[in-house]
Amino acid sequence: MSTTTAPAAQLDALARAHGLTLSATDPGADFSGNPTVRATMALASDPSRQQLLELSDRFDASNPKFTAELNSFFEEAAQRLRNPRPDCYFTLLGLPLSFGQFAWPFHASTSGSDTFIVHGQINLETGGESALHAKVSASMTRTFAEVVAALEQPFAESFIYNAVRKTLDQGQLELVKSGNRQPVPVTTRYYSMKQQRFIFNDTTEQQRAHFLAGKVYWLSGVLGNSAPVWIADPRDAQYLDATTAELVKAAGALAKEGLISLSSDGGWASATAKLLESRERFEAEVQDGLKFIKPSFNEEMRAGHTNM
Repeated sequence: MSTTTAPAAQLDALARAHGLTLSATDPGADFSGNPTVRATMALASDPSRQQLLELSDRFDASNPKFTAELNSFFEEAAQRLRNPRPDCYFTLLGLPLSFGQFAWPFHASTSGSDTFIVHGQINLETGGESALHAKVSASMTRTFAEVVAALEQPFAESFIYNAVRKTLDQGQLELVKSGNRQPVPVTTRYYSMKQQRFIFNDTTEQQRAHFLAGKVYWLSGVLGNSAPVWIADPRDAQYLDATTAELVKAAGALAKEGLISLSSDGGWASATAKLLESRERFEAEVQDGLKFIKPSFNEEMRAGHTNM
């Protein structure tokens, strides 16, 4: 990876420490046209497992105040890239999604509002042909931005993805075949100043087990040919307001029921034949989720039921 600034060697060293390689790609530009540095982040043991990393060219990764969070980002990425579909996530609403086309870093709003914005896209992923997606515009106030170390991908990707999931779960995003960008407000209600951490959902052990069963069904069984998926993902733990230990515990309960097969450390799970027998249940949950996020007023207006 080569850049015009000092942090290239620092980024390479941090990536290598976690079994990753960084390969430079064509120079990029952010929303405002400012130059960015783009790199392909891949597993050293399997270069086919890749993720795009994009940073503003002025970002100084050699600054010690960024070291801890960059280490965490690369450490988690090295695990997440072992998933059969590293770009896919599951929601409490029961929808498997892929995340992509995020244009990092944040850019200042051009509409005059006092916010920073990042654009991206989510797609419904159920193993077949699907055009359902949502183009999203995640906006963060300047007040909220003060709790983020830097407005760059390694420091924001986790909570932005979780804010998108949370907004979808609330029925405030719609998956469509075509359409404009939909807003995802990222506010201080997702962050506890007292506890210095993000909080998106309040889940029970039963809800976490149900979430993991759906995650393993879709991401391992359907999309991954029953390859193992990462159960102890801190990104899911943040989304569910749980610890990774609590996720491992919930997965253990599913394993006792014969629904998943766990790795020796309990951190990875594969779908079993018994879990795959629940196809109708999980597909019904997807349909229920799609109905929930579809604005009912659209149908009423189409039918002429309007007060206007």
